[in-house]
Amino acid sequence: MFNKQRIRSIILSILVSLLLPLTSAGVFSLKATPFCDPIINFDSSNFSNPTRIDNRWLPLVPGTQLTLEGTTSQGIHRVVFTVTDLTKVIDGVRTAVVWDRDFDGSQLAEAELSFFAQDNAGNVWNLGEYPEVYEGGNFVGAPDTWIAGVASAEGGIHMLTKPKTGTGQYLQGWSPDIGFLDCAKVFKTGETICIPVNCYTDVLVTSETSPLDQGGGHQIKYHAPGVGIVQVGAVGDPQAETLVLTKLAHLSPGALAEADREALKLDKHGCQVSDVYRQTC
Repeated sequence: MFNKQRIRSIILSILVSLLLPLTSAGVFSLKATPFCDPIINFDSSNFSNPTRIDNRWLPLVPGTQLTLEGTTSQGIHRVVFTVTDLTKVIDGVRTAVVWDRDFDGSQLAEAELSFFAQDNAGNVWNLGEYPEVYEGGNFVGAPDTWIAGVASAEGGIHMLTKPKTGTGQYLQGWSPDIGFLDCAKVFKTGETICIPVNCYTDVLVTSETSPLDQGGGHQIKYHAPGVGIVQVGAVGDPQAETLVLTKLAHLSPGALAEADREALKLDKHGCQVSDVYRQTC
């Protein structure tokens, strides 16, 4: 049986080939996207202390663990986002490694390593993702892997240092090889939101979209100062759910060490099964 995510990746790759602009030489330009541009040009020399991520809207302190939950027709959907104290060099920059687990009910559906770095101006960059997909508890592949600097993929801004409305849509990540493209825009500032964990003020709201996924709508993310993402919703996607922060924890040294071990297992497996991810090993 074909994996649904792999089929989606193939379809999006075909769309990329149809939408990419042609250069005067008649070949595809892989440095330009048809929908959004980098708001800041990536330069590895602009990262002096990249793993110290203290951006007000997306602080990534090792040991921080956020749990967001939503309800689908299949039951509880839970995402556990853990900031490890591991690092990995991606595209010439040392990044902080974040370990995500995505559960449908009690069943693990996806496990992911993502790689973030903060530049000298305070912008947080996403430089790659290695997401493993599981069905029935069994590994079925990692077709949506992308790493900046590999197979023409480009990293992008995950959070601006001074986000404000009126800023144009900007690139968050781009991999023509798998048809991955994420763009974002500052939607609102100064919002108030109450969720099970707490009530937050001065909340930043961003709107994110994957333009090559025509039915995907817009994902709306709420970022609380000093915390990070506290709610995720959507507009224009009838299949979408709302995820809210239900638990905010700071792991003990022992629990953080265990998270590091699990993330390293995922890293080792990625080096074995993914040609793209293997370029980082």
